Amino acid sequence: MYDFDKIIDRRNTDSIKWDIKENELPMWVADMDFPTAQEITEAFYERLKHPVFGYSKLRDEWFDAYINWWKRYHGLEMNREHLMFCAGVVPAVSSIIRHLTKPDDKIVLLTPNYNHFYNCIRDNGRRVLEAEMHYNGTGYCIDYDILERALSDLTASLMIVCNPQNPTGTIWEKQDLQRIGELCVRYDVTIVSDEIHCDIITPDKEYVPFASVSALNRNNSITCIAPTKAFNLAGLQTSALYVPNENIRKHVRAAIEKDEISMPNSFAAAAAISAFTKGRAWLEELNAYVYHNKQIVRCFLQKELPEIRLVWGDATYLLWLDCTALKTESKELAAKIRKNTGLYVMAGSYYGKGGTYFLRMNIACPQTQLLDGLERLKKAVSDL
Repeated sequence: MYDFDKIIDRRNTDSIKWDIKENELPMWVADMDFPTAQEITEAFYERLKHPVFGYSKLRDEWFDAYINWWKRYHGLEMNREHLMFCAGVVPAVSSIIRHLTKPDDKIVLLTPNYNHFYNCIRDNGRRVLEAEMHYNGTGYCIDYDILERALSDLTASLMIVCNPQNPTGTIWEKQDLQRIGELCVRYDVTIVSDEIHCDIITPDKEYVPFASVSALNRNNSITCIAPTKAFNLAGLQTSALYVPNENIRKHVRAAIEKDEISMPNSFAAAAAISAFTKGRAWLEELNAYVYHNKQIVRCFLQKELPEIRLVWGDATYLLWLDCTALKTESKELAAKIRKNTGLYVMAGSYYGKGGTYFLRMNIACPQTQLLDGLERLKKAVSDL
């Protein structure tokens, strides 16, 4: 029903991703080269019929859209009063760090981890405390001895969890989330669970919302959710925070209001409502397409580039590539690949401990574009 093979020229559209040289192919930043669902753009056209774009408020349908989606597809029942709008997950995380922790506090991350969280922490005068995950050559698991040592640090006040994990694509099991929750309560560390990638998953797989696991998790967590990654709407700056604990919620609300990120723009609410009420069919086709792209990459690497190993993850459209066999650190490797072939991928070292010999690659693109990228990667490796 939907055409994900169509190439859309995004050059000269003020796209950060496509602000590149003519011969370059960007497969780095996490936005897709697919148009969002037609059902969502129709909602924008409907809004455009009214020519005044003043301050906006949230309709009941906004709350209902989030509540019904998470109950139906993720088994999490949310109360309306526990939800609040925020202009993006990264601004929310920065605001939470700034107002719910103290200068020089340590923020715990399971690493490798999303690069912008390092910026959120350091730019706000806090310190990163990395709990490096165990990598067994094919996937990742949590080293609980390392994690507990980090959480027991007396200056650790907050932990940010990517659920599912970015950049590895790991979907955490319920028992992992439960154990994280128990440790955080034991050491009085509040959890921020970034669940923005939760709807980009392998067909027939499911993620577990952090707050759904136990009463401990629910009462000691701030969950960040949004339609932006799943429906390619990042530029609209629309997200929601789910905070069941009244005391934490009071502080979070005060934080985002103080930082002026609690009001929606004229299209933010319409995007979420249309995505979560009319976008399911599009999302299912997207997930099938992304899964097929992953299979293409896996087969290509096995046959053409055995020096690079795909770390399989059942979530996100971001691939984590193990380039250890090339014996070149990721920043140097990514720079050489871009210089020699025009392929632009992310160096794994931006994601902290454990990323030194890895690359992150965005495969949310038409398959012809993906194959172009893989051939460029092959050429780059052969030139090393």
